[in-house]
Amino acid sequence: MSIIAVYPGTFDPITAGHMDLIKRAARFYDRLIIAVADNRNKNTLFTLEERIALAKQVLQGIDNVEVRGFDTLLVDFVHEVGGNVLLRGLRAVSDFEYEFQLASMNRKLAPEIETMFMTPAEQYAFISSSLVKEVSVLGGDVSEFVHPVVEAALKERRGSA
Repeated sequence: MSIIAVYPGTFDPITAGHMDLIKRAARFYDRLIIAVADNRNKNTLFTLEERIALAKQVLQGIDNVEVRGFDTLLVDFVHEVGGNVLLRGLRAVSDFEYEFQLASMNRKLAPEIETMFMTPAEQYAFISSSLVKEVSVLGGDVSEFVHPVVEAALKERRGSA
């Protein structure tokens, strides 16, 4: 049996913390699908297409990783791609309650899909897309927190704002 994991998120933008988790998780699954959410409730800096393109660029070379966008119920997307594991990242204790609620709801909706949690490496535990965007918009250096391709996209976005 092939184990296909889905790692969902808005990835606005994809950060070094996301990349760390993806690289480490890719070792354990036959396929790891990075599911970029088109979440209409979030005011994203980048469009869905831009977020997909950035993720594809920074993750190229990891053979079993695929990037796809989705705008459906997450468990429906997981079924659509033949997935059997939902991968979620936990940065801090403050993430746990929300992630626990999500995992419980997803288990109720699709009991055959398991949720697995991973924590980022310590040097990435404080990084979030929101913080990266805020620092970038205010002219700060985010090179330590994102891939150079993402850094360039943030600078370009800041310049056109």
